[in-house]
Amino acid sequence: MATLELVEKLRKHANVSYDDAREALDACGDDILDAVIYLERAGKVQKPGNPGAYTTEKQNPKKKKHSPPKEDYYEPQGETFSQLAARFFKWVGRLIQKGNRNLFVIYCGKNDTASLPVTVFVLLLIFAFPLSMTLLVVGLFFGYRYRFRGKDIERISVNYVMDGVSGVADDIKRSVQNSIRKDVKTARDNIDEIRDEINEAVREVKDEITEIKRDLNDWE
Repeated sequence: MATLELVEKLRKHANVSYDDAREALDACGDDILDAVIYLERAGKVQKPGNPGAYTTEKQNPKKKKHSPPKEDYYEPQGETFSQLAARFFKWVGRLIQKGNRNLFVIYCGKNDTASLPVTVFVLLLIFAFPLSMTLLVVGLFFGYRYRFRGKDIERISVNYVMDGVSGVADDIKRSVQNSIRKDVKTARDNIDEIRDEINEAVREVKDEITEIKRDLNDWE
C-alpha cells in the first residue's frame, strides 16, 4: 500500500489526481519512476510545459539546458526479480494470514473435539502426509468428521467435499458391518449344523453300544 507521502509526491510531479497516483503506485510496487511510466501509458500524464509536471519521455536536447541523469531515461522491460520476489512473499504472507484466521475442525456428533489453524493443518499434510492421512481416514470410520470453519474458507465448496468423503466412509463402514454380520450368521449356522451332526453321531454310537451289550447278555 503506497504511503500518503509517495502519493502526494507523484501527484504533484505528474499532475494527476490523488486516485490516479495511488493506483499507479499500487500497480508498480511503490516505484515512482515505474508509476510515471504507468500513467504515461494510460494517457494521464500531461506533456511537459505545465508547471510542476514531468515525464520520463526523452526531451529535445535543444530545449533543455541540463540533461537529466541517464538512469531517468531507463524504462524497465517487465518486472525485475526483486519485484517478483516481493510480490511472491506478499502473496505468501496473505495466504498465511488467511490460514491462521480459518480453522480445520474435528468433531464427533454435535461436539467439537479439536480444532487447529488451516496453516498448521497444511503443514502437517506436507511434512507428515502418510501419518496425517492415515489418522484422518481411521477417524472417519470411528465416527469423527471434519470441516473447515472461517469467513474466508466457508465461501468455497470445500465443506461439501468433506461431507461427501464422510458419506463414502459411512457407506463403506455399513457395507463392512453387514458383511461381518452375514459372515457371523453363516458361521453360527455352520456351527449349529456341526453340533447337530456330532449329536447324531453320539446317538448312533450309544445305540451301537447298547446293541453290543444286548448281544453280550444274550450270549451269556
